[in-house]
Amino acid sequence: MKIFFYALRDYDELPCAEKYSREYGIPFGWTSAYPSADNYGLMKGYDAFCCLPCDMSEPVIDKLHEEGIQYVLARSIGYDHLNFEAMKKYGMRAANVSYPPETVANYAIMLMMMAARKAKEIMNRADAQDYSLKGKLGRDISGMTVGVIGTGRIGSTVIQHLSGFGCRILCYDPYPREENKKYAEYVDLDTLYKECDAITLHANATKENEHLLNEAAFAKMKRGMIIVNTSRGKLIDTDALIHALKDGIVGGAALDVLENENGLYYYNRSVDLIDNDEMAILRSFPNVLLMPHTAFYTEVVVDNMVKSCFEAAAAFEKGEPTYHELKF
Repeated sequence: MKIFFYALRDYDELPCAEKYSREYGIPFGWTSAYPSADNYGLMKGYDAFCCLPCDMSEPVIDKLHEEGIQYVLARSIGYDHLNFEAMKKYGMRAANVSYPPETVANYAIMLMMMAARKAKEIMNRADAQDYSLKGKLGRDISGMTVGVIGTGRIGSTVIQHLSGFGCRILCYDPYPREENKKYAEYVDLDTLYKECDAITLHANATKENEHLLNEAAFAKMKRGMIIVNTSRGKLIDTDALIHALKDGIVGGAALDVLENENGLYYYNRSVDLIDNDEMAILRSFPNVLLMPHTAFYTEVVVDNMVKSCFEAAAAFEKGEPTYHELKF
């Protein structure tokens, strides 16, 4: 078994890969570049392909097969970019990573507090030496009703941590967890939309919940409510969110992910003209915080992401089951 890593960062991921290569006895190769026609040949002779979310269309899967790849290791929790139908054609197996839920959960709570306290406007005006108070009046989340959509590991951790702030917590998930019921009340989505002052998203990106927050959903919400998304951009209809912001239904949004973020985040685009009208509009709002998909980015998570890839590869090589494997 040998793994080839694409888009591997030498300043944080490479030392982890070297450590776990020794621990699992699995050699690896790597490049800092994303996979492209110019570098597909680098993976020749390797068994496993590993990358961050990238183009995984059918022609790319065909190329992986041509180079002898049997296993696809998504170096992320999210795997909606993988083309399972194309992979199934070649009998490929796939895995994603796992990491402690506290990192993203705490980041989501931080974003909620920043949106509630109008942190973006306060900081922007402070940079211009405007220290006046008008327009900066915030809200304390302790007096708010907070809705959590998706109560998997991260959503459940959000609920547990939010309980210490004293806010009322409502939650929704098709598969309720009993342990959350001592902190939060499970309700249907319409009730959650109607009663919450803030909503934080922690659901997977699936066909069923794409544009979960759409025009109809926003129409049911309290005026001035707050939206937080550290999950997947596809959960929100961005055009509908923009209209809801303009209408004042949404009083603030803190977004670590965007619906059409591919090709934007994790690149230095400081001198580029970015062709993304929705992003430009959202950035123009003083009550919208856009973060560049960094909710996951802590030392412990980066280490776990790389370790998960070696764990999955080792299990595949030995023919053993692994909870990292994606069933399709």
